[in-house]
Amino acid sequence: MLNTIQIIVLIQGVFLVFVLLKHKSKYKTTQLRLLICCITSILFYTIGDNENNLLIKGADWFLFDSSLFITFLFLFIYFFNSDKENFPKVYYLFFIPNLIYFSIETYELVTLREPLYIEVPEFLIKLIFLSYLGYTIYSILKSKSKNWFLYFIIPITILLSIEFVDDIYSYFHLREVYTSEQNINLYFLLTVALLFYFMTYSLINSSDNLLSKKALSKYKNSNLSDECVKKCSENLISIMEEERLYLNKKLTINLISEKLNIPKQHISEVLNIYMNTNFQDFVNSYRIEAFINHLKNGQHTHYSLLGLAYEVGFNSKSSFNTSFKKFKGLTPSQFQKSLLSLE
Repeated sequence: MLNTIQIIVLIQGVFLVFVLLKHKSKYKTTQLRLLICCITSILFYTIGDNENNLLIKGADWFLFDSSLFITFLFLFIYFFNSDKENFPKVYYLFFIPNLIYFSIETYELVTLREPLYIEVPEFLIKLIFLSYLGYTIYSILKSKSKNWFLYFIIPITILLSIEFVDDIYSYFHLREVYTSEQNINLYFLLTVALLFYFMTYSLINSSDNLLSKKALSKYKNSNLSDECVKKCSENLISIMEEERLYLNKKLTINLISEKLNIPKQHISEVLNIYMNTNFQDFVNSYRIEAFINHLKNGQHTHYSLLGLAYEVGFNSKSSFNTSFKKFKGLTPSQFQKSLLSLE
């Protein structure tokens, strides 16, 4: 039965990633990447965790355990409930427990020993993973958004808590709750299979229901009049086209709010709901058009592509390349070559 569930999870997971990538333009980049990482980590876990290895019976591919899924899920829920657009480098620190855990597993595999000075840190690391799940549950309850996730995260938390308690019982030679690790994995995979099923159902029936609906529900009680929406839209466009505020590398929604004397919540609502974009994409669209105009007119010929990008307001190579490909479907260098071929 376990093998059957593993195959079902694999098929659902691959299909879900395909659907997400097909509609990637509708989702925030960071959320999309974290969700795909969640799914991918589960697919690896499904294929090669410990004694339940789907490809090679008895093979212990400890790198394919569930801990990466927990970390990615924790980060996905965090970004889903926040307005953050980018993934700060400092957030990579959340993967330190994974690195330590993998190092411990490597040591145990090589030495075939589990001394106390290894067991204790391993227990603490597993406790950190449980705290990630605990905070994830807290975040969902606090935000009151996508509560249906709780139907899957809570069982996963309970299962991993039982596994954690069993590890402690085993160390002290006490009777375990579950004597077979296979039982835990069976229930875990069954829960994940149901999670994937509902996520896939959600995406197929409403392609913006999983990642983008938060922006809509956030403003559902708004009382902005049509006149206010129109005025705000016109002011936003005017301040970009006439004052070229996009050239400011440190431009923020707060700065525009102060300049236009419009609450930033109203600006965010108008952009997300009525102009079908977000603040960063709105600003970057003007930067990209300015970049293309300079390129076509032969201005700043002594600049490199990146130098020209900095001139029009971008502050990093990665944000420039990502935004350009998102809007134009080509990399900046590919776009430049296409212009040269037309001359």
